Parts: sequence; C-alpha cells; structure tokens
Amino acid sequence: MELKEFIQSYREAFGDGAQLPLLFGYSDVPMAQTEMIGGCFFKGLQVAREGTPVSLSAEVIGCGGGKLYTGFSDMPERVPNFVSLTEKYKRTPEMVADYVKGLEMPRATKPYLNFVRADQAESLEGFEGVMFYATPDMLSGLCGWAFYDTNEPDAVVARFGSGCSTVVSMTVVENALGGHRCYLGLFDPSVRPWVGKNELSFTVPMSRFTAMLETMRECFLFGSHAWERVKARL
Repeated sequence: MELKEFIQSYREAFGDGAQLPLLFGYSDVPMAQTEMIGGCFFKGLQVAREGTPVSLSAEVIGCGGGKLYTGFSDMPERVPNFVSLTEKYKRTPEMVADYVKGLEMPRATKPYLNFVRADQAESLEGFEGVMFYATPDMLSGLCGWAFYDTNEPDAVVARFGSGCSTVVSMTVVENALGGHRCYLGLFDPSVRPWVGKNELSFTVPMSRFTAMLETMRECFLFGSHAWERVKARL
C-alpha cells in the first residue's frame, strides 16, 4: 500500500475528520526552517500537525533531554539528578542512568530530524516511524490493527520515558532492528501540557508499519459492526 492509498484508507476507517499522523525521520537537509524551541520540543510539533513540516536539530531543540533522546547529543551530566531528584520520575539517579543506557539510542548520523504530516510527504521512504496522536477510541482501532496479524505478546508496549524517548528513541531503535513493537507514549507529565488532554501517542516503526499496511483493509476497521459504532462517535 502506497502513502496516498494509506491516507485514503485511514480516512475511510477513522473518519474524514481524523487527524493524520506525523511521519518522522532524519535527513541531511531540513524540510523546513524551524526556529529554536525552548523547553519541550513537542510544543513546536503543533505546526507539523497543522501541515507545516518541522525540522529539529541540535540547534533547534532547547531541551537537553530532547537532544539526547533524538540522538543529537550524549547524556548531559545533569540528566540523572534532574529526572530523579527534581522531576521525581525515578527513585534514584542511578536508575535514570541505567534506563538511558538500556535504550541504546544511537547518535544521529544526519543533522536534522523532520516531522511531517502524512499528506505533506511524497512517500514513506526515508522515515523512521509514524506517530499518531490518538484518543482512547482511536487507540482501540490502532491497537486492534497492530494485534490483527500477530500473537506476539509485545506487539504494543508502554514503557517509562519522556515523550521524546517513547516516540523517537524507542521507535528509531526498533526500526533499526527490523522489529515489530509499537509504542504507547506521552504519559510523561512534562509533555502533557503540549498535547490534548484526551490524547496519547501511538508510534509505529516503519519496519512494522509496512507490514501493517498489507493487512489494514482485512481487519475489523473495514466492514465490522463493532468498529462502525465506535467510528460514529470519533
């Protein structure tokens, strides 16, 4: 299934008013000129949701954690203490350091990380993953679609992490492995002010998304009475 066909099928499955997902991936040149974003870079992604691409870089991202989890820098020395002692998201700084090490996020080999709404891209080529901003009803559809062709117990997972780590880091690592896991995210209180109060993220690595596209129109999203009842209130 090509990108345009996916967009058509997505709107058919979730309704014409459903917000299209963002594609994200690295490049040598920016897709747009993006000004520096102070603090959490998710505040700047609203522009991408509205149709204008956003190109992040080490210079654009003002948050040290954001630079780390997008692969633009090594872990700043202050991160373990800040996450544990200030934000109180982990009991000890050592736990934070172990968590970051366990992510195995590689350093970015290209200087820009672009986020672009699906209808503003020409194809899926060159992207690391697909990020949906999803309400509970949308998550019902997205998770069900991800579960449709596999019995893997970790087909959809929710892990601890900042918004940028659950969306970018985990997806990039999974895509490099050719993996199958999709990620729920945006549970982090620090990112919550920059997303809708009824929204979470559902992120699919491109390695998994290409397989899911092949079964999209086979699953309950099309021709299912149960889904039609949910779709009616989206």
